[in-house]
Amino acid sequence: MAPNQLEALLGRAREWAAHDIDPVTQAEAERLATQAEAGDAAAAQELAEAFGDRLAFGTAGLRGRLGAGPSRMNRVVVSQTSAGFAAFLLERAARGETSNPPSIVIGYDARVNSDVFARDAAEIMAGAGVEVTLFPAHVPTPLVAFAVRHLNVSAGVMVTASHNPPRDNGYKVYLGDADAGSQIVAPADSEIAACIDAAAAAPVSDLSRSSTYGYASPDIADSYVTKTAASLLAGFPVTQDGRTLNEEVPVKVVYTAMHGVGAELSERVLLASGLPLTIAVPEQHEPDGNFPTVDFPNPEEPGALDLAYRTAREVNAELIVAHDPDADRLAIALPDAAEESGYRALTGNELGLLLGWRAAERAMQDAEERKIPLAGTLACTIVSSPALSAVAKDYGLDYAETLSGFKWVSRVPHLVFGFEEALGYLTQPHVVRDKDGISAGADAIAMARWAKGRGTDVWGLLEEATERFGHFASSQITLRLDSMATASALAAEIRTAPPTAFGVRAVTAAKDLLEPGLAEVPSNVLRYDLADGSRVMIRPSGTEPKLKIYLDTFSEKGKASKRRAAAERSLAELESDVRSFLDGLQA
Repeated sequence: MAPNQLEALLGRAREWAAHDIDPVTQAEAERLATQAEAGDAAAAQELAEAFGDRLAFGTAGLRGRLGAGPSRMNRVVVSQTSAGFAAFLLERAARGETSNPPSIVIGYDARVNSDVFARDAAEIMAGAGVEVTLFPAHVPTPLVAFAVRHLNVSAGVMVTASHNPPRDNGYKVYLGDADAGSQIVAPADSEIAACIDAAAAAPVSDLSRSSTYGYASPDIADSYVTKTAASLLAGFPVTQDGRTLNEEVPVKVVYTAMHGVGAELSERVLLASGLPLTIAVPEQHEPDGNFPTVDFPNPEEPGALDLAYRTAREVNAELIVAHDPDADRLAIALPDAAEESGYRALTGNELGLLLGWRAAERAMQDAEERKIPLAGTLACTIVSSPALSAVAKDYGLDYAETLSGFKWVSRVPHLVFGFEEALGYLTQPHVVRDKDGISAGADAIAMARWAKGRGTDVWGLLEEATERFGHFASSQITLRLDSMATASALAAEIRTAPPTAFGVRAVTAAKDLLEPGLAEVPSNVLRYDLADGSRVMIRPSGTEPKLKIYLDTFSEKGKASKRRAAAERSLAELESDVRSFLDGLQA
């Protein structure tokens, strides 16, 4: 590191320490500066990462490592972000785009410092003149998304890093009014970011604070439970005497909260819906922001479900339901003798197909009962399996593909159901306008009970889906890299020298979604359609240093077993060819 560069970083760190409102990160900044000045190369590198730039605010809000500096999540960054967001809301109010004064609901999960950051946000917002409702204890993300609409407020903030590693945290933003409780999209993100930059220009101690804010009532959770249960019950088949079909069928379900905050609300929804209660994975049931039993608290990650598998084997469970720590994502696993654990988790695409099929069936039943034409849209992200399009076509529903992220899925007009392959499902769009693992988990349990009552299981439902819609096989390749910039650079390298084939499969059509007009907004996604009907999608992650590659194949020839074998064989070949292509890039 050049001497002048180090001097600049030392100046930023010491200026930060002079104004930091948190003694922990204040001491961290001073320690890094002292060690770096003394010639500690590791400290100098950490100083560059923490003070070299500012944590970017985008459509996902903020997400990053805890620590000192503008590139980390800390009380200073959260306070400045809240001041900027408050200024944005006040500007909207002045233009007549929201209530005046504007209002906000703020929630937080059980991660390290989530409660502290939420109180900082509440104090700064209230000090700026925004009416604030703060949840008094940790809550799942879907409840905050619900509260934005339920309370009819201007905006919402959820302090969470969802399924990120333990030392991360984040700041997720929703908008009310015309946005109807959805996550922010462009251009609101850049407008908020500009307001944050303005707020960060002055010392954080200059920002006004106030403790004159209110606390969320238990009625909010009560209403969420009531509305979610009512929606679930409306979709259950009923017997001639009005009882729920198969309600007496027992299903043994193991549940893990993944050290998160979903357990209590999930259990309430199951009770209100008359669904089987779950057996908890004891080590992961209570909220713990240190996530002591998992390296990555994400049900998709290898090893994350090991304790759930153990508990399921002990009780001979028929279904495993897993939430991520803020309960906006859902995974399920089923008995599978071929697996060493005795269970296999469904992919996000497999569960998305099944829940989308259930949603289409519910919509059809509702239309028949009300004697109205069947209408509505099934939607998924562009990197999710196109299987949902076959369901929509079969039922005569509309189908939409959106950019990655539920900020786009939730905004699809006349939405009946939406999902993304990364374990995100929106089964009740009239209740919540974001992915909701709690309502989706209850729907999955109802699906398992319904299948068992028919003499089959969820595997049998997948077999029926293959017979009815064809077999869609999907997989994902994830390259973990040293930075998000490296992931973007690798995507740029592919863009400048695009592949003409993957193995023997020629590329018949290529789309670069950075080109205007090909997506809702230009997006760093590359799509390659291949001669045999397969598809390859490539994009850098928006929240983690990863390059993600999505592969899809399809077969509708022959019976279910033949379709499945053909699609899976094609997928294995395609994955091998794509890995060879990626190896060539990194050589």
